[in-house]
Amino acid sequence: MDRIQFGRRVAHWRGRRRLSQVEFAALMRRSLRWVEELEGGRRQADPNLSVATEIALRLGIDLDRLLYDPAVLCPAESEIEAVRAVLQRHDVLTGRCDDSSVEPVPVTVLQRSLWYARTGFQAGHFAKLGTLIPQLLVDATRAAARHEGDDRLEAYRQLSLVLELTEAAAIKWGSSELAVTAGQRAVVAAERSEDPVIMASAARHLADAMTAHGQAAAAVTFVTAAANRLQGDLVRCGPEGLSVLGMLWLKAAMAQAAAAEADDRSPDALARAVPGFLDQADEHAERLGRDDNLLWTSFGPTNVALYRVAAHVQLSEGADAVAVAADIPAASLAGLPRERRAHLLTDRALGEKQAGRREDAVDTLLEAEELAPEEVVCRPRTKRLVEDLRLLGAGSAEGRLRGLADRCGLPG
Repeated sequence: MDRIQFGRRVAHWRGRRRLSQVEFAALMRRSLRWVEELEGGRRQADPNLSVATEIALRLGIDLDRLLYDPAVLCPAESEIEAVRAVLQRHDVLTGRCDDSSVEPVPVTVLQRSLWYARTGFQAGHFAKLGTLIPQLLVDATRAAARHEGDDRLEAYRQLSLVLELTEAAAIKWGSSELAVTAGQRAVVAAERSEDPVIMASAARHLADAMTAHGQAAAAVTFVTAAANRLQGDLVRCGPEGLSVLGMLWLKAAMAQAAAAEADDRSPDALARAVPGFLDQADEHAERLGRDDNLLWTSFGPTNVALYRVAAHVQLSEGADAVAVAADIPAASLAGLPRERRAHLLTDRALGEKQAGRREDAVDTLLEAEELAPEEVVCRPRTKRLVEDLRLLGAGSAEGRLRGLADRCGLPG
């Protein structure tokens, strides 16, 4: 047993269970120093099987996962199921909270909690959202049901944004069905907020979920309808409105590219519409005049360029994707959240694989892993890329690829 790796797994799962080292020491009937040495890989002897079994029991995970799973950053299936279960609760489904003894969370507290979770997402920390989202959903639902007046409208804003976060996390986890469910609920809550910016924000997330769920053509129809309906209001809302309006057109471009790839009759005709949607987004980015992160959009000229790369990849135009990625200024990229930068790198790696540059693809994935590990070792789409590279061969990068595959938890 590798003491260092074992200690890291223990520390990871203790943190996921929100236990301090002192609390974990008490559960194990050991000293704080024992826990510190265990997690630091500094204990002189490996823990025997009985100790490892007890640790797994206290942390609520399978022993095999504690001993062998290299992808300790990834969410447990039970945590994803917990999010699904909350979305199926009667009070969350209906928006009716009958327990009058529980006071609604103030909207300012909701805003702070959502900011914390969203900031974690943009930093590339997706796994911990499985433990944060359920309570956020319950709190936001209760607030929308119980508050009055302006506070109720703000609570619906926050509820829609929490559901958007749920959709975005589900995409990262590879659960498109869960993403569609959350995205649809976000659209409903956004309409009740009476805020066109929130309506547009929810629409772009639902379009993303629909595309991931194999409903790309419907996503194009939906998201372009939302953009046309809300455009006037969004322009009047200033920078925040321009940001979400631009994101609607970016999601339309990605949905159109996915629809073209899925079409057997006229894919080229569908693909020709993609640049037009990207150009629409570019117009709003130019009007905004800068890269910004209003309402967690990361919208601006640089993010439009990132979507051009992603659209080329979706259309299997790998060489074009790599060329566009190479032209994005490093200084502009540095201002984007880690999640956006790592996503670009994984898109670039896909483009490099499509262009036959498989060694470059491995090195690009390693760069992405260093920036935001969960974007690489946890996302199903990236793990599929790693597996494809293993099957195709990566030349002089084979050794590096084997290590990456191990960290992704892929079978040897």
